[in-house]
Amino acid sequence: MTPATVWLARGRHAEGAAEDVLRRSLEQRKRSRAIDDFLELPEAETEGASEAAAPAERVFQARWRVDETVTVRARIGVTPGPDGGQEWMLVAEAEQPWNDDWPSPAGLFWPEGPDVAWDRDGVAELSLREVNPLPHDDKETRRLFRNAVRGGWHIHVVVHEAMTTDERGRVPVARWLPSGLRHRVVEHRAAPQQHRGLNWALRDLGVQVPRGGAVVLPGNPAPDGYEAEDFSVRAVFLDGSEPTDLVDAVTRYAALPRPLPDGAEDALTALREDWHLLTLQEELERQRGLVAMYAEALEAMTKSRDLYREAAERAHEALAAYQESAEAAPVRQRPSDTPVASPLQQLTRTFERFKGRTQRPVAPSRDEH
Repeated sequence: MTPATVWLARGRHAEGAAEDVLRRSLEQRKRSRAIDDFLELPEAETEGASEAAAPAERVFQARWRVDETVTVRARIGVTPGPDGGQEWMLVAEAEQPWNDDWPSPAGLFWPEGPDVAWDRDGVAELSLREVNPLPHDDKETRRLFRNAVRGGWHIHVVVHEAMTTDERGRVPVARWLPSGLRHRVVEHRAAPQQHRGLNWALRDLGVQVPRGGAVVLPGNPAPDGYEAEDFSVRAVFLDGSEPTDLVDAVTRYAALPRPLPDGAEDALTALREDWHLLTLQEELERQRGLVAMYAEALEAMTKSRDLYREAAERAHEALAAYQESAEAAPVRQRPSDTPVASPLQQLTRTFERFKGRTQRPVAPSRDEH
């Protein structure tokens, strides 16, 4: 299961050098003190540091504090993707259970401006920050939902427009979500005439969208405790006002226990076991721990050497005592008048006794008389 302290996201960066974008963004965040520090791992180091780092992966680590005292450590890995783009995977872990009111780690690594296209769902090419209109073809919509919910990385919300909306109604629901959820939600929009085809496409997922309403999709696999009616909203007013019921449904869904998404376990292991961005205090504690470990190893080696020496001395003493007792013991001699038979003679006598028994005459039975 996904630990309560962990925040996860993944996506796709459009053409261009994503590492340059990350480097500039993190430098700006550090200057503004949004983060405490960041580190770009050398490429050669990321290749051999852990199994989670693929040969072409570029890794950045960053740390910051929330609620003044809670430290967050985060890692983003960028790898080449299809069509010249780059796939990214971000995992962050706090010292306490994650609070969705904390800043989004994706918003701290990536720039918020619309001119940088880093916010694409790598599986279905969907936006993480804008509304995604559904395809006109129902079969294509069905395939879209099947692929979108696979893997468990994002929360997918489907909204049906009861009537054609204006500019105010096209504002994504993510605008009203807590900061920690804004880059984890993908919003799908169905036009008024698509309601029947929409529910046909959703049959495989076991959910339906009310006319003019919305539903949070279960994902694949569905999290424990998911019931379709609990995450279905009967009416969503797309007039620019906050969709309170929908925000509540998304927030409750995000709080459900869920298994780690595909590929997240390796990234989380790399974050925990291959962390390089240490403070001076952490580095001092690390060195002290190494010194203590070496001292314990040296003590164990010394103790083993002393035990071996003691055992060897006792063995020598036992051998010397045995030799002394053997020399002091009287030697018993066989009387000179007692003949000693050779092994050949003993064998010959045994054979003769056996031969004599086999040649002994057999007494006739009474029946012969």
